[in-house]
Amino acid sequence: MSKAAALLLAASLATLVACRTPAPRAAPDRAPAPPDTHEPVDGSYDWHGLLIAPFGSVLKEIPATLHEVLLFRDSGQSTAAPEDAECYAADAPAPRFLGRTPEEYLLCFKHDHLSRIQASVQLTTAEAAGLFAAACAGWLKAATPGTANTAPGTPDAAPPTPDVASPTADAAPPAAACQGSDGDIRFSARLEEEAGQTELSMALDSVPDP
Repeated sequence: MSKAAALLLAASLATLVACRTPAPRAAPDRAPAPPDTHEPVDGSYDWHGLLIAPFGSVLKEIPATLHEVLLFRDSGQSTAAPEDAECYAADAPAPRFLGRTPEEYLLCFKHDHLSRIQASVQLTTAEAAGLFAAACAGWLKAATPGTANTAPGTPDAAPPTPDVASPTADAAPPAAACQGSDGDIRFSARLEEEAGQTELSMALDSVPDP
C-alpha cells in the first residue's frame, strides 16, 4: 500500500471513530435544596437593639427626638433610675423588644452623658414565665463569664421557667430576675406582677470605669 493510501485510510478511520463516539452528556441539574424550615430568630429578643447610641453619648448625639420625663422612683426596684439621672422618652416609636413595642422606653443621662436605658413590655400571664425563661437563657448565654445571675434558686445556664408565686395577703409575689454583663454594659431584667398585669422590665447600665 502506498504511503498516500495509508494516510487516506487512517484519516477515514479517525472520522469514523469520531462519528461513533457519543457526545459528552451534560451533568444533570442537581435537585433543589429543601426549604429551610428553621424559624429565624427574632432579633428583638436581643437587648442590644435597645441601645440606639453608645453609653457616654451626650444628648445632642442621640439619633432621636427626645422629651424629658419626670419619674416616680421606687427605691425598692432594681431597675429604678438613679436619683441624680435625667431621663428622656423618645417621640418616635421605641425599638421593638421581645416582639413588642415597649410601653416604656427611657434614656437616662448622668452628668449629661447617657448612662442608662430602661424599657418595659406588658405580657399575658400565660406567656410571661415561659417567654422570660427563654429570653433569659439567651441573654445569659451571651453574657461575660462570671457575671451572669438569675433569681435565687435558678441556675446560671438555661434557667427553667421562673417560679412566680401567687400573691398572698401578707406579701407580694417574688420577682424573677435575670442579670449579667456584656463588655462594658450591664443588663438587669425583672418579671413582675402588679394590678393583674405582668410586666417585663429591662435596664441597661454602663459599667463604671474601675
